[in-house]
Amino acid sequence: METEAISIFHEFADLIARYAVDIAGAFAIAIGGWIASALLQRLVRRALERSDRLEPAIRVFLTRAVRYIVLIFVAVIVLAQFGVQTASIIAVIGTAGIGIALALQGTLSNVAAGLVLLFLRPFGIGDSIDAEGITGTVDEIGLLTTRMRTFDGVFLEVPNGQIWNRAIKNFSRLPSRRVDVPVGISYDDDIDRAKAVLLALLTADSRIHADPEPQVMVMELGDNSVNLNMRAWTDSDEYGNVRSELNQACKQAIEAEGMTIPFPQRDIHVQPPESSVPPGAGSPELHQDSPFSSETARLPPREA
Repeated sequence: METEAISIFHEFADLIARYAVDIAGAFAIAIGGWIASALLQRLVRRALERSDRLEPAIRVFLTRAVRYIVLIFVAVIVLAQFGVQTASIIAVIGTAGIGIALALQGTLSNVAAGLVLLFLRPFGIGDSIDAEGITGTVDEIGLLTTRMRTFDGVFLEVPNGQIWNRAIKNFSRLPSRRVDVPVGISYDDDIDRAKAVLLALLTADSRIHADPEPQVMVMELGDNSVNLNMRAWTDSDEYGNVRSELNQACKQAIEAEGMTIPFPQRDIHVQPPESSVPPGAGSPELHQDSPFSSETARLPPREA
C-alpha cells in the first residue's frame, strides 16, 4: 500500500515537472493578455472620445468588442501551450458563431442598424423625425431599439432595423425651415392690395428671416378663389408657432381690409321644361304605351 502511494506521488511529480513550463507559460500569457486587453480597451476608448461623431453607446460597444476579441485570442494561445489543436478550436468557434448568427438574425440586423444609426447619425437625441409614419422626438438610441415620444405624448420603442430601412425626415437637423401659408381671396378683390397686406404681416414678424426674403405669390386661379401663398423662412423650433399664428393673422388682416376669403360655392340655374303640348289643347292624354293608361283601361266600372 505504501509502495503504491509512493509510486503515484512520483508519477504526479514527473507530470508536474513535465508540464511546469507549459503551465507557467500559460499562466503568464493569461495574465499578460488580460492586462494587454485592459490597456488596449483604455487606448481605444480615449481615441474614440476625441471624435464628436460617435455616440456614447457605440463607444462602449467598440471598446468592449476590442477587449473581448483580445481575450479570445489569448484563450486560444493558452490552450495551444498544452498541445491543443487551435485549428479545431477556431473551427468550432466559427461554426458556433454562424449558428448564433442564424438564430439571432433579426436581433443582429437590429444591432447592425443601430451601429449604422449611431455612426452616421441621421438624427440625434432630442430631434423630431418622421421615418415614413414613425414620428416623434428621439429620447434614446440603443443598439437594438430607438426610444421616442410621439407628438401627442405617447412612449414609442422601435427596432432599429425598421427605422434604418425607411426614408428619414429630420425636422430638427437644419437650423431653419420654410413656412408656406396658402390664402384664397375673392376674384373681386385687388390682388396687389392683398399681396401688400400679407407681405406686411411677414416683414413685421421678428421671427421671420430677412434672408431669404419673404414672398407672397399668386399660385393659381382656382374654381372659387385666387389662391395666394405666403412663403418665409424661420427657425426650425419656431416653425409650428409661426405657421399657426400666420394663419390667424392673415385672416384677420384680409377681413380688416374689406376683402374676403371665399369658400366653395355653386350657382345653380333652374329652367322650366318646355311643354310638348300645343297651347289650348288641354291636358295631354296619357301615352298609349303608358302602364297607367293600359292598367286604367282594364279597370271594371265602379258600382253605384
